[in-house]
Amino acid sequence: MAEQELTGWKKWLEEVGEQATFFKGFFRNLFTGGFEWSEFVRQCYEIGYRSITLVGITSFIMGVVLTLQSRPTLVKFGAASMLPYMVCVSIVREIGPVITAIICAGKISSGIGAELGSMKVTEQIDAMEVSGANPMQYLVVTRILATTIMIPILTLMGDVLGLFGGFLAVHFADHASWQLYFNKCVSSVNFSDLLPAVVKTVFFGFAVGFIGCYKGFNSNRGTESVGIAANSAVVSASLWIFFLDVVAVQITQLFFY
Repeated sequence: MAEQELTGWKKWLEEVGEQATFFKGFFRNLFTGGFEWSEFVRQCYEIGYRSITLVGITSFIMGVVLTLQSRPTLVKFGAASMLPYMVCVSIVREIGPVITAIICAGKISSGIGAELGSMKVTEQIDAMEVSGANPMQYLVVTRILATTIMIPILTLMGDVLGLFGGFLAVHFADHASWQLYFNKCVSSVNFSDLLPAVVKTVFFGFAVGFIGCYKGFNSNRGTESVGIAANSAVVSASLWIFFLDVVAVQITQLFFY
């Protein structure tokens, strides 16, 4: 039993060491010459534009459901007028960034893991190294930077659609006007709410891209390893998002509230 625990810790430490080496390799290739601008732009399109529909629909539904679920409790305590405040602060501070990042972990991180895993199995990555190309710069740096930039943008778009969904729910339930709802939303959110929410989505985006690239780039040679890489990328990226969110909340409360 003790030997099995020791083997488990050894594998965990090896995994941590490999991720640290991969992290170091990313930054070394990031600041060396030959940045692949065309591939970076293509990845921004693939990651950002092709995720707009999924993030938009999910955020809109999230706003509607959050409003419908919260309204009965606020009405019970005579605080129905506070509904726009609560919906806006909840979406901007926490629900919007986390839900968007989790969606991207499921769609983007798994896709990157499966794509790079397939390239590893079919020896395309080895062929790039033999031909003199740098797979870390072409495959890894571009994808991680694209997720780091596009996920904050997707989050802001998702926040707007979530708030619009909340407005429709309030409008049909209480006949509130858009002007009233908009004014209450604007007055409820300030700089100390928006800045930490945007900053943590940058780290969420980096985690989604980094985990997907690491799992795919270091997958085994067998065909079944492609599915394993995609699945483990989703699980690891999701856990990292929740961990980073806990850290971000603690830091935000320490400095902003």
